[in-house]
Amino acid sequence: MQAPPIFMDLPLEDQAQELRVYFKSLGAEISEEKSPRGIEDDLHKIIGVCDACFKEGNEIEIETVLNDIVSILVVIPIDRTENLILAFCEKLTKAPGYKLGFVCLKALWLLFQSLDEASSMRYHVYYHLVQIARNVDQVKAVYSGVDQLKQQFAPHPPSNEQMQKLLRLLHEILLSCKQGEQAAAVMVELLGTYTAENASAAREDAQRCIIAALADPNTFLLDPLLALKPVRFLEGELIHDLLLIFVKDKLPAYLTFYKNYKDFVEHTVGLSHEQNMKKMRLLTFMQLAETNPEMSFDTIKTELQIEEDEVESFIIDVLKTKLVRARMDQGGRKVLISSTMHRTFSRPQWMQLRDLLAAWKSNLSGINEGMKSVAAVQMDLATKNKAVVNH
Repeated sequence: MQAPPIFMDLPLEDQAQELRVYFKSLGAEISEEKSPRGIEDDLHKIIGVCDACFKEGNEIEIETVLNDIVSILVVIPIDRTENLILAFCEKLTKAPGYKLGFVCLKALWLLFQSLDEASSMRYHVYYHLVQIARNVDQVKAVYSGVDQLKQQFAPHPPSNEQMQKLLRLLHEILLSCKQGEQAAAVMVELLGTYTAENASAAREDAQRCIIAALADPNTFLLDPLLALKPVRFLEGELIHDLLLIFVKDKLPAYLTFYKNYKDFVEHTVGLSHEQNMKKMRLLTFMQLAETNPEMSFDTIKTELQIEEDEVESFIIDVLKTKLVRARMDQGGRKVLISSTMHRTFSRPQWMQLRDLLAAWKSNLSGINEGMKSVAAVQMDLATKNKAVVNH
């Protein structure tokens, strides 16, 4: 097999010709001669057949060849390579298998990093990067959070429509990777890109957001979704009614809804009734814990509609979530609650927090005054002792 071309010190036109020769040797339909139209046409022809190296050759050779193409792309003025970059990205997203996909991921990452931060093409390269990352299970290598995502595009933010397209892709991929918390953050960011004027256009995104949040076994704080404009646009519809139950109601309300709209829950939106029951029991327990620092096993059994032999295992599951801090008294058949996360955080919770902070401030002021008094007494005592010694 022919060795990979190494020609970084050659003029661009000669580099392109060496690539032509290389791909011709692989059987690609390309001439070995330089194009009379110039380097852009050379690149156009080369990129058109660059997937020929996917058919044979080891990963090191392929990576070298792809990096050579990148090295030419990034030194030509960007306004002359936009279509070439898009074509290159499309070719690389079609690489078969994990090993080749990983090589293409590295090549596109090199291209992304080499482009000027203010270049609009960085968005397009990144979008394809995410697609390849999904295929090779490397999403974490290219995405670490919404803040990082926005920061890397800060010098030249994508259009609203472009960002929505990227966020939808990320949401889909993160869900498939079972990154529920990250997926939820992406969806909230997506819904935040809509305004009151175009919130109605976000209907599908809003429904997808609610369904994903309800289905995620690790998402319990659902109240913030109600403030999103696209979600508010769904008020009065069954999906919004179901969300309200998970936000503020107890288990009986869900059971009534399920009895009346079983087909909607299981088929229309595709939620698991068993998983819904599990989440609603946890949420119901949290709500009870807000006003009951002590709960008997009988109360838990009745309120959550579980069997006697399921109470202890349920409490253990609650403690694992760290949503509630409590201690189980098996002998006394009760649970002692020390703290719980609130299901909603509205005006009453803000007032409670204000009162708590005011009490802390008052206590700290008292401690501060007490320390000042102690310090004054110590200073006075030290002064008197000094006077006695001098005398």
